[in-house]
Amino acid sequence: MTDTSTQQATSPFLVAALYHFVSVPHFENLRAPLQQLCEDNGVKGTLLLAHEGINGTIAGPDAGIATVLGHLRAMPEFARLEHKESRASKMPFVRMKVKLKKEIVTMGVENIDPNKIVGTYVAPQDWNALISDPDTIVIDTRNDYETAIGIFKGAVDPNTKTFREFPDWVKNNTGLHNKPKIAMYCTGGIRCEKATAFMKEQGFDEVYHLKGGILKYLEEVPQEESLWEGACFVFDERVSVEHGLKEGDHKLCHACRNPITAEEITSEKYEEGVSCSHCYDSRTEEDRLRYRQRQLQIALAKKRGQKHIGT
Repeated sequence: MTDTSTQQATSPFLVAALYHFVSVPHFENLRAPLQQLCEDNGVKGTLLLAHEGINGTIAGPDAGIATVLGHLRAMPEFARLEHKESRASKMPFVRMKVKLKKEIVTMGVENIDPNKIVGTYVAPQDWNALISDPDTIVIDTRNDYETAIGIFKGAVDPNTKTFREFPDWVKNNTGLHNKPKIAMYCTGGIRCEKATAFMKEQGFDEVYHLKGGILKYLEEVPQEESLWEGACFVFDERVSVEHGLKEGDHKLCHACRNPITAEEITSEKYEEGVSCSHCYDSRTEEDRLRYRQRQLQIALAKKRGQKHIGT
């Protein structure tokens, strides 16, 4: 049996992360048929539709994912849609949601169009050389709960709570002009599309971003050559992935949605589904009582062989 077939047997769910910036004037009309198609093919996850394109992650049987991707690529707007694949040992989503949004990734800055202006793409194989260049400032465009478990060696962490904070962070950091090159990265590439477009509009000349994001880097760059430190947060029940896109060891605190390590689980502030060291001090006893009641319902649903919608 090949390595691929072994992985498929032990991790039966295919996970597809995708996005594509393109003008979709009729995007509202796509929601219902796409929702139904996913449900009919055992596919779950979240897809966002907006005037500027599509973004999301879905999971399901290989044939189901192929059907959904084929349906999208049959539309002229999404004919060049790219996606990244990994596998999961269990279904990493509870339900399927196709949502209509103002932006497929929310920066909150008007008139940022990656189809008109964007940074220079850098292949994973060339990324190490770029970020090791002393003339380069490396910026992680993700949020603080993501950077907390993994980051590229030497990268600047803006410590943002949401992507909306990123433009102000750039404007308030004049030191970013001290070096000629700016290299940016995110999980799958989509945030960097807008982040590099914004940087170019702010007058930065040499702006680069990692093509395919961290996920593509972890897939293609051997661990012994890697400059990645830690794990990569993913927005599904796997919580994190590591080199080779293997499932990580992190769990998710269902009270604050922060990733937590095995060591943090031993903290006296950790209670499954109720609190962890990240959120304990910011929650009231009323909050924790409410979370305990929810956790009880989750346990009862599990006992009945069902999945609670809140997990």
